[in-house]
Amino acid sequence: MQTMKIGHSDLEVSKIALGTWAIGGGSWWGTNDDNESIKTIRTALDKGINLVDTAPVYGFGHSEEVVGKAIKPVRDQVVLSTKCGLMFDRTVGSYYFSRDGFDVYKNLTKQAIIDSVDQSLKRLGTNYIDILFTHWQSVEPFIVPIEETMEALMALKKAGKIRAIGGSNMSAWHIEEYVRYGELDIIQEKYSLIDRRIEKEILPAAEKYGVTFQAYSPLEQGLLTGKIRKDYVPELGSSRDGKKWYKQENLSKIVDGVDSWLPLCDKYGCTLGNLAIAWVAAQSNNMNVLCGARKLEQIEENALAGNITLETEDVAFMRDSICL
Repeated sequence: MQTMKIGHSDLEVSKIALGTWAIGGGSWWGTNDDNESIKTIRTALDKGINLVDTAPVYGFGHSEEVVGKAIKPVRDQVVLSTKCGLMFDRTVGSYYFSRDGFDVYKNLTKQAIIDSVDQSLKRLGTNYIDILFTHWQSVEPFIVPIEETMEALMALKKAGKIRAIGGSNMSAWHIEEYVRYGELDIIQEKYSLIDRRIEKEILPAAEKYGVTFQAYSPLEQGLLTGKIRKDYVPELGSSRDGKKWYKQENLSKIVDGVDSWLPLCDKYGCTLGNLAIAWVAAQSNNMNVLCGARKLEQIEENALAGNITLETEDVAFMRDSICL
């Protein structure tokens, strides 16, 4: 497994990280077997994946609880990241969504962040978090100055409750402001071969300041694994429902493009999903790739991508294979 440093911190992590949104279950993902989720997390560690990412809103605390149980015996071997800013224990903030009986608000005030971290520490069963991300940034009508948000993050770091600071779902302007008022080690944003919007401004801003870029959804929820075919229709209300990639005209082009990678599977001795992950990793030396998994076979496959280094011409071929 290839490794890398996180931003300006002393954290050494695997190039591939484990995302645990699905492990939270709930109406987004359906019923989970928590014992299998725990085995999946521990298998990830056995495969060399030491960065495990979660969030309070994943299953409304359930993902953090499962992650906490899984890493308890090996806490010192894990780089643990979680998030703050999506509050479901109060009605203060900018309303975001309702799900599974909870109303969620965006709130990045100093007190909300401190409260959120204390709650996460309890659910995770630990006394420190390696990386704390602000999950979503402030929006109207409840705008919180980044200066206040960063004051809370820096205070938590000084207190030893967090070791590094991250921001998720950011613009280039957010990166500039975070750096202006404090420290920023890593940002987390959606990035895949078919969703490359971050390449214009966000990725260059991260590289300008030496901030690690962590890409989530590199497989587009399984769409780039070759397992989803042209006749696929997402279940109503599922996490894939309503996504533009599943419109027939887009789905057909994506499936054809992914199928064109099959000769590369033979060349590198890997799966189509491995190629999709390796393509994202190849876009920058400062790129970390977050791959979701809740079953053993998923993490075993994803981990293989951490050993693949694509040749330049193959990276270019894959980029040109899908035109939407």
